Amino acid sequence: MTGAGLLAVALLFAGTAARADEPPAPATEEALVAFATPSAPLPVTLAERPALPRAVWPASRVAGLPAPRMLQWLDNAPQVRAIAPWLQEAGQAHGVDPDLLKALIAVESRFDPQARSQMGALGLMQIMPTTANTVATAEEKRKPAAERLLDPRINIHTGARLLSDLIARFGRLDLALAAWNAGEGAVKRQGNQAPPNTLQHIERVLALYAGLLQQRLEGAAAPAAASARER
Repeated sequence: MTGAGLLAVALLFAGTAARADEPPAPATEEALVAFATPSAPLPVTLAERPALPRAVWPASRVAGLPAPRMLQWLDNAPQVRAIAPWLQEAGQAHGVDPDLLKALIAVESRFDPQARSQMGALGLMQIMPTTANTVATAEEKRKPAAERLLDPRINIHTGARLLSDLIARFGRLDLALAAWNAGEGAVKRQGNQAPPNTLQHIERVLALYAGLLQQRLEGAAAPAAASARER
């Protein structure tokens, strides 16, 4: 995504941030768990939003941005910092924004590299071994998928390859996330629409992603603003 695209996304979601008089969410992993758990209610009422560029999420809806302290946790928690180099590495290698990977990992596994679902999905990005084998390199295939997916670096690279491919196939981030969550076939059976059972997953990932984008752009703008004030 280009810098202009990132700016468009961040500006679009800027109006959904929590008000200054609202108590901040605790800066703990529990806050992330509550936000990311599919059975939990969404943090705010969903609202129709203007259309995003087609490659992002057109005519979409999104939950409110996560509280600033949660975003700080996503930057500073030890388990997040431990994988930061691999997020950057995989994002650059496969053309996926590292903040998108971070948001997806937060919802999928809450940064637990040993996570295992009842269906057999493994690791940080909760990838099925059979799916991982479709994008594995020759070197990666030297180890069984069930073993290598518990390696955080390999899991992130595998997930970035898969997500990049889904975005290219569907041309929209919401549909790519729906296919990630329920499978490509489920999206196609819905006429290339997100199946209803994927909507909470999509909304949580995109809410976290939007918050991370806004935080990134605010951080990038701060030095320029400070320089302008000094003149």
